Amino acid sequence: MFQFQLSTDFYKELLRQMSDGVYFVDTKRKILYWNEGATRLTGYQPEEVVGRYCQDNILCHIDGTGKKLCSEGCPLSACMGDGIENSADIFLRHKQGRRVPVNVRVQPIRNADGTIIGAVEIFSDNTALHEERRKADAMERLAFLDPVTQLPNRRFLEMSVRTAMVEYQTHGDPFGILIFDLNKFKSINDRFGHVSGDRALQEVAKTLTAALRSADIVGRWGGDEYLAVIHNANEELMIHLAKRCVLLVDNSSFLNNAGALVPLSISVGGALVRPGEEIPELIERADALMYQEKDRS
Repeated sequence: MFQFQLSTDFYKELLRQMSDGVYFVDTKRKILYWNEGATRLTGYQPEEVVGRYCQDNILCHIDGTGKKLCSEGCPLSACMGDGIENSADIFLRHKQGRRVPVNVRVQPIRNADGTIIGAVEIFSDNTALHEERRKADAMERLAFLDPVTQLPNRRFLEMSVRTAMVEYQTHGDPFGILIFDLNKFKSINDRFGHVSGDRALQEVAKTLTAALRSADIVGRWGGDEYLAVIHNANEELMIHLAKRCVLLVDNSSFLNNAGALVPLSISVGGALVRPGEEIPELIERADALMYQEKDRS
């Protein structure tokens, strides 16, 4: 019977062309292989990564709580320890400084006698780009899109808050408002120019979108402010989401025109809707808390 045999070069080429990121490590977590998908998703070329160790914290993997996985709770170490495949939704830091949400799948590599000699990690972009682009195109046609950040604009946010208020008054569905302010935005504009200011707004927009839940709505409220409508909210959830957003932005940066990294940070205030409250009062409460936080930073 004819048998179809595939060469080692075939498998190398297959891995090279995968859209997902793929890399191999040995038992000491030394990186031995890095494909083109990994370069596309992280910005790092193979020569910048191969031969280094995961614990060098190149990608600064963190989970949704901010836990640094490269030094505590590494999925690669776990799978090499127990031999069990695992997966997780985490955040890596792109070479340019921004946070990228990814889904990682990890499994051990064994030799012929079954001994674990390393592990492979496959990771993919977890931002559902096609769906977001579809939403963005629809909002742009309806004049609901902010041209700088590609987020919903103030008009759309006002409609979303009114809808949430009607649902609360009619069905008792709780919701809350988070207001974010980009710290030192004027300083970024003054020092590096408006192009860098726009970049700062765009990077924060991407991070907030990734940090919040798919059911939540976040958009540009105006200037350097963003507003998020949090559905089915309670105090614990509001605190969790606010801290998560601040943490992820604080771990972000971007390259200015001179090639220097500019760190980013935000201040946040939030408020849960109260019985009998009108929308301006709700937003005013969240805004006041945000400015209190900004004064402390």
